[in-house]
Amino acid sequence: MSRRLPLGERETARTACARGLLRTGVVEKTGAVLSAAVLAERVGWAADLVSGMAAGLLAAHWSAVDVGLLASGVDAEGRGLPSNAWMALRRLGWTTAPADGIRVNDRIVRMAQEQAGRLLRSAKWRADLTTGVIETWPADPAKRTPGEWDAVREAVPEGKHLPSGVIRSRTRQIAAFTGTYGRKPADVFELEAAPRAARMLLLSACDGQQATLARGDDPGRALLRLQLPTRPDPRSYGDWAWVACPVTLPPTVPPGALLHLPTLRVRSARVHADLAYTHAVPAARSTGHTVALGVDWGLNTLLSAGAVRLHDNGTITALGAGAQFRTAGVLAKQHRLRRQGEQLHAKTDHYHRLINDTESHHLTGKHAVLAEEVRHLSDRRSNLNDALARSAARWTVDQAIAARASVIYVEDLRSMEARGMGRTLNSRLSQQVRGQIVDRMRHLAAEAGVAVVTVPARGTSRHCPRCLVPLRHRKAPDRPTTPGWKWALCPNLDCRWQGDRDTGAWQRIAARGLTHQTKTVIDRTSNTMVIRSVVDQLEATAVVEAATTAPVCWDRSKTGPTRHATPRPAPRRRGAPSPTGPTGPVGKRPEGHAHTGRRQLPRAAHRHQGVTTISTPATRRHRPRGAALGAGFHLHTHATPPRWAEPMPDPTVRMGSLN
Repeated sequence: MSRRLPLGERETARTACARGLLRTGVVEKTGAVLSAAVLAERVGWAADLVSGMAAGLLAAHWSAVDVGLLASGVDAEGRGLPSNAWMALRRLGWTTAPADGIRVNDRIVRMAQEQAGRLLRSAKWRADLTTGVIETWPADPAKRTPGEWDAVREAVPEGKHLPSGVIRSRTRQIAAFTGTYGRKPADVFELEAAPRAARMLLLSACDGQQATLARGDDPGRALLRLQLPTRPDPRSYGDWAWVACPVTLPPTVPPGALLHLPTLRVRSARVHADLAYTHAVPAARSTGHTVALGVDWGLNTLLSAGAVRLHDNGTITALGAGAQFRTAGVLAKQHRLRRQGEQLHAKTDHYHRLINDTESHHLTGKHAVLAEEVRHLSDRRSNLNDALARSAARWTVDQAIAARASVIYVEDLRSMEARGMGRTLNSRLSQQVRGQIVDRMRHLAAEAGVAVVTVPARGTSRHCPRCLVPLRHRKAPDRPTTPGWKWALCPNLDCRWQGDRDTGAWQRIAARGLTHQTKTVIDRTSNTMVIRSVVDQLEATAVVEAATTAPVCWDRSKTGPTRHATPRPAPRRRGAPSPTGPTGPVGKRPEGHAHTGRRQLPRAAHRHQGVTTISTPATRRHRPRGAALGAGFHLHTHATPPRWAEPMPDPTVRMGSLN
């Protein structure tokens, strides 16, 4: 079978990942059925062997020389290193082996080398960043001068476009090390310990001698075959057996997608599989957009979004009033779990200080219980954040598809660091799921061929979307008792625009993206579309003009003969016997003006009025508009309801027993 994906015109290949679960397995040699617990145990034995060898490789090569050699991309002889991490490590001669007496095949060693190689390659960027911050250490680590900022951005890789929050966090880490040891660290390898090897199986580093994955007759199911140990310390190749595991593919995996070998993880006595697949999607373009969706972040209102259109003459108009993604209930639960976690962390740290590495301390048991509760609470917060990110991303992409937008512009808040509100509140504001939402947004938008581009966030909520004049913020007029600055008002007398500040923000974001779409570039580190800076000349044209619509009126000019009208129009009364009521005989004569065919009131009268509504005295002369709305001239008066609309009293209700 060919492993090449056929692509059509304006299509591109996209590799995505879906979550699966291995519920059972069958040993091919004996036919024995493995339950989910036994299968998780055997996969855990293999993962322990892999993580043990990967940890040994990380500890042996966690140094600036080895990481720099691996990241250079060439070996000692000047040849280019392969892209696969396990092949690059073997070219450099970095090998590993299991413990004495343990027998594993070469593919198990490959998975250990692949995991260690990926972690070592990712450490190169952190090493260069730490070195640049140390070499340009400021006089006051809490506050750099403009010259010190320029110096540190020149020293770190791609520092010109690096968010300031990343540099500040690394500075605080180095300052904490300096306060503990009285000196600055030499590099990141002294500042940080070797990363921990995860307990997982990277089957993508293997071939058919270790694992295979193929679809069956049912396009929604696949069969995973892999070798697993029959004991935690396999002594020979006879302690390894082929196990066939049926996999139910999630509905997000297209039937024609190419499946890749998954990554297996063991959690809570179950085997989770990260199923990678490749399928064809419409190619997203970086320029040439005319309809864009702007997305603004908020605290109480998580997302505010709306679409704008770029016309041929260069003007930009808003398509509607936009929408908001409100998650007050979820955010309230998130804040409650966060406060509970802060209390548990404080209590755990207090117990740790009291124990002071004493093994027989009476608080050791309580400390272990609190540590387990902290882990459980962290899992709950992670699951809640994942669910919130998926829901918000799905809502945003649906808004773009409904508006026929070809691009989604999101403000880049990485450069906006929460500060100036206290240490605790700053950390609370920084613990948001915005990064997860953007990642899932890119994942879902790629399926529809919609590009997701980040734009600079400075000034999006400050300036008017119509005239770019700084806005004045105040309380919302519909909530005068709620504190805050929710409402925006333009002080320009020629503009006088006012509205929700989030509404003005998404208009500014979308207009900025459309005017700067020629400045869209692909970030080499994240492979995402970004607009790095704002050009003043282009920003001056990022104005959202008010949409002008022609007034709706009817042409009353005579274009033909007058329609003949009967001299005696029929009254609007029933011409058939009244329907059966709750009580009473059938077939009575017509009663009142209640219609038999339409129980719903006319358009002009049914919105806020009932059948017994009477006219309200008005200060101005009454202008009948019922004929234009299709409800007759009597717009504010209605017929008396029929007698059967109110049930007749039952005379036997108050009768007592004769006994």
